[in-house]
Amino acid sequence: MKPIDISEIRNIADYERERKSWRPQIMALKDRRRIRVGDHLTFLFENRETVRYQIQEMMRIERIVEPEDIRHEVDTYNELIPGDNELSASLLIEYETPAERQIRLRELLGLENHVWLEVAGRRVKARFDTRQISSDRLSSVQYIKFPLDPEQVARFREGARLIVDHPCYRAEHTLTPEQLEELARDFTE
Repeated sequence: MKPIDISEIRNIADYERERKSWRPQIMALKDRRRIRVGDHLTFLFENRETVRYQIQEMMRIERIVEPEDIRHEVDTYNELIPGDNELSASLLIEYETPAERQIRLRELLGLENHVWLEVAGRRVKARFDTRQISSDRLSSVQYIKFPLDPEQVARFREGARLIVDHPCYRAEHTLTPEQLEELARDFTE
């Protein structure tokens, strides 16, 4: 999937004008790409549009207007765009209270070795961005990628499962036909 080019980013004033009509479309897209695994993990599969939206929102919220600062945002968020034969997701680890979140994020250390995508009868281990993991706790947002081989890409629409087999968190989700169809688009864009 092609990275976002800085020329695709609107200035804040233009973005404010288009945001009202564009935001509902992006929220609907994110809903189709959001997959819950168990009670506390949500995978939001990223693509060019979700990433471009995130860049625009960061610029809007933080009032980023300087070209070098915009370039930094584009470069940073482009890391979330999936490469060839790859799916990319923001993994949200969600617990209701800060106290519970603190405990659970410590318990989930090692999660990077326990998240899988199963396609065509074979598991692919998630590749975590290690910058989000410290020695004593996880960040509540993780950036992950699933590199698939050509056969798995070709057979993706036949079925896939997200599996988490951490000793402190075990859950799985079989992707629906709609989810398979939505995510399969990432292999052709």
